[in-house]
Amino acid sequence: MMDLQLRGKKALVIASSSGLGKAIAAELVKEGADVMLSSRSDDKLQAVQQELQQLGSGQVEYYAADITIAHEVEGLIRYTAETFGRIDILVNNGGGPPAGTFESFTDEDWENAFRLNLLSYVRTIRCSLPHMKEHGGHIVNVTSSSIKQPIPGLILSNTFRTGVAGMSKTLSQELAQYGILVNTVAPGRIATDRIRKLNENNAREKGESVQAIAEQAQREIPLGRYGEPEEFAKAVVFLLSGANTYITGSTLVIDGGLVEAL
Repeated sequence: MMDLQLRGKKALVIASSSGLGKAIAAELVKEGADVMLSSRSDDKLQAVQQELQQLGSGQVEYYAADITIAHEVEGLIRYTAETFGRIDILVNNGGGPPAGTFESFTDEDWENAFRLNLLSYVRTIRCSLPHMKEHGGHIVNVTSSSIKQPIPGLILSNTFRTGVAGMSKTLSQELAQYGILVNTVAPGRIATDRIRKLNENNAREKGESVQAIAEQAQREIPLGRYGEPEEFAKAVVFLLSGANTYITGSTLVIDGGLVEAL
C-alpha cells in the first residue's frame, strides 16, 4: 500500500465549496491532511466543512474570501497560517470565465478574467511563499485542457489558463532550491457544474437539447464518458503528497484521452 504521507499536512484549497476544488479537499481530508476551505460563500463553506469532517481524521476549517481582491487573499493566507501554524500545500483553483469569441468581450471582461484566472494565482502564491520556503511544500495550479489544445468559444480561458502554465513552469525552477514542487493539472471534461453550463450554452446556440450536446461531447472522449471529480482529485492529491518527491514543472492532463496533442 502506498503511503501518501499526507497525515498532518496543512493544505489550502482555493474555490473548494464545490466542483473540482471540493473534490480535491475531500481526498486530502481522507488522507489525514488538515484543510482550509475557501470560496466567496460563507454558507456553502460551512456546509462543505460539515460534510468533509465526516470523511477522515483531517481538521477542516474555512475562510470566505474573494480571490480577485488583494487584501482578501492576504487575509486568507494569514488566517490559514495562524490556524494551522504553517502551509505545506497550496491548490490554486478558480471558476472558468464566460464563454464567447474575441469580438464578444469588452476590456472589462478581459480584466475580470485576468484577475480571476491568473492574478489570483499570482497573489496566493506570493503570500504563501513565506510560510513554505523554510520547510518546502507542494503547489498545484488547476487550469484546463485548453492549455494543450485551445477550446473553441473559450478565448478568455484559453488565454489566461496558458499564462498560469507558463508561470508554473518558471516557478518550478525558481522554487526548487526551497524544496517547493510546482505542477499544473489540466482537467478535460469532468462532470461539474461548469461542464453543465457550457453544454447549456452550446445547446442554446445550436438549437439542440442539452442531452444531445452532452452525448456528442462524451462520444468525442476516447474513454466514452465524462470524468468524475473524484477521479480528477485522486491524481491531484498524488502530486500534492509526500509520495511525489521528483515531479515538478510538469503539466498533467486529466481528460480521458480527449486532447490529441503530445
